[in-house]
Amino acid sequence: MLTRYSALLAVVTVFAAPAAGRAADPFAETVDKANRKLVKIFGAGGFQRLNNYGTGIVISSEGHILTVASQLLDTSDLVVHMHDGQRLRAQVVATEPLLDAALIKIKVEGKKIDEPNGLNLGEKEYFNFEEAVKRGPAAPGDWVLALSNTFEIALREESLSAQRGVISAYTKMAGRRGIFEFPYTGEVYVVDAITNNPGAAGGALLTRKGELIGIIGREIKNTLTETWMNYAIPITGKVEFRDRVTVKDKDGKDVEEEKTVAVTIPDFVRAAMKGEYKTRKRPDIAAGQGGYHGIVFVPNVLERTPAFVEDVVPGSPADKAGLRPDDLVSFIDGEPVVSIKAFGDFMRKNTRAGTVVRLEVRRGEALQTIEMTLGQHPAKPKAPTTPAPPPANKK
Repeated sequence: MLTRYSALLAVVTVFAAPAAGRAADPFAETVDKANRKLVKIFGAGGFQRLNNYGTGIVISSEGHILTVASQLLDTSDLVVHMHDGQRLRAQVVATEPLLDAALIKIKVEGKKIDEPNGLNLGEKEYFNFEEAVKRGPAAPGDWVLALSNTFEIALREESLSAQRGVISAYTKMAGRRGIFEFPYTGEVYVVDAITNNPGAAGGALLTRKGELIGIIGREIKNTLTETWMNYAIPITGKVEFRDRVTVKDKDGKDVEEEKTVAVTIPDFVRAAMKGEYKTRKRPDIAAGQGGYHGIVFVPNVLERTPAFVEDVVPGSPADKAGLRPDDLVSFIDGEPVVSIKAFGDFMRKNTRAGTVVRLEVRRGEALQTIEMTLGQHPAKPKAPTTPAPPPANKK
């Protein structure tokens, strides 16, 4: 943690330098302009390591603010500090946990939250959201700026903290079912800078020109390596998941089928601004066995026994998919299978009969992709209700 504080102190020292020093900094003007388009958010928390402060990105003239979905917003006394020192009330418009995104709006007395409030912020006081989503994703190696109220350094008209960094990767988040305990499972920018500190969540990731490309995420730690991840969710972030939807069959009857459903930040923002957004949720899967696969693994004698296949039940989903003894299951739906236990946990939490899973299997020296449609668990034979009659004596 000392390293995180030391790095931040260096950043704050750079951007808090006298005007002459700032003029020599090529990013100073960009930071000043962007600072007018962000707010400091204050809400619920302040105990048990739950911070009651964060950051938000203003994206409309009426004061719509894009930020992360967190406990900070769980209050009726939500307050934002503007760049000019104004202290204004705000209210949550919509949240989407799958995107880890929330939209809040500045409240104006006498106006309902879903109607025009006449705030009329100037064009220099908010980001043009539609222009931002039209840009393609930034690439690894691109220089970026991160602006946020990290560690609650700024209040009222005080400037936010700014950090310079480089995008080191544009990759898929491991997600809550894998290494990181986190709901968002879409693409993220991994940043080579210590950006994800307390209070930074909801801040802006910008290009060197000050163009909005991402939302700084909350603090998350790799539970295997105990290292912090510095990342931002792209402004075009998208999450796909399997859901059961009702459709008409050929006879016109309602039937349920499983389909891939997508939810995106642009769709979320547009619908939420109109007051039409309904929070999506993954289909509830009852805790239990999950879908049936028919794989018999080697004895699970170690804490992290590799997922080697010992046998396959004839006629089972695994048998039909082509799994063989001695196969090593390495990934499931793009997430690493570090042990037999991890495979079982994934199946119980995230699958049911009819779910299609994609396995990456190491067979010899080759890595193969296998799709397997899970089935119902075989019924266990019922115990007899009356004792069986004794066998007849043989004469």
